[in-house]
Amino acid sequence: MSDFFCHPHNVVDAARIDADRPWGIRVTAPSTDPFNKLVGGDWSREHWFIDAASRDAAFDQMRDRHGFYRIGDDPSIVLEKIDPS
Repeated sequence: MSDFFCHPHNVVDAARIDADRPWGIRVTAPSTDPFNKLVGGDWSREHWFIDAASRDAAFDQMRDRHGFYRIGDDPSIVLEKIDPS
């Protein structure tokens, strides 16, 4: 097998698979968003990270407007950082 990967960002780091991931980001939709009619008002999605720096970098990236949105389209999500207790 070759060490070349067409998409290296998709390669899983085996050393990080079982790592504890106590820092997170919770994604929800605003209460006025019609998306709630599809998934329910209590819908959320959590993303977990090994450390605060990784979480914060992902948080900043998720806050940015995606390059593929059409002019006038804006994401309608609420992001909340989750810190370990």
